[in-house]
Amino acid sequence: SNTKPIGIEKNSLEMIATAKIAPNKIISKFYELEATNAAGNNILFDQFMDKTVLIVNTATRCGLSPQFKQLEKLYFAHKNEGLVILGFPCNQFMSQEPETNETMEASCYLKYGVTFPMMSKIKVNGPNAHPVFKYLKNELSELLGSRIKWNFTKFLITNEGIPFRRYGPHTQPKTLEKDIKRLLSRKKRN
Repeated sequence: SNTKPIGIEKNSLEMIATAKIAPNKIISKFYELEATNAAGNNILFDQFMDKTVLIVNTATRCGLSPQFKQLEKLYFAHKNEGLVILGFPCNQFMSQEPETNETMEASCYLKYGVTFPMMSKIKVNGPNAHPVFKYLKNELSELLGSRIKWNFTKFLITNEGIPFRRYGPHTQPKTLEKDIKRLLSRKKRN
């Protein structure tokens, strides 16, 4: 007779049904990244799962430094909704970050009221660029290449660790609020 044993068919159907139900757990590479904060502690990015993250390369002696106040305002307004802002000081643009890791955090707080986390000083361009910026530049390169052009380049990352948008140095942080609110209101896909 030509009939297959019914047990095999039933098992393969159950396997197919189960496979379709199993959630797609692809973890973003963003969550594999890490950085050292200004105090010298290692910060693992997997703690930012389900958070909307804004990453900025900063400098305290830059003409754009007043953006610190706008960034702090955004952080204060939305941190309880899940916004994280990480400042990465960089001295690669006309040596505009002369502060040390020890003095920079205090300087940002005293001058601009910054309470969002500041990382240790890094490079954003060249062979010694920090892995966070290598990753972000690769994911969101611009028409003229991926190089960071100046201080206060901003990268917005979704609550699933997907790089969402890159903003130039002269883009005022307050103009990012619409995108930030949109990302904060997104429900995480299961």
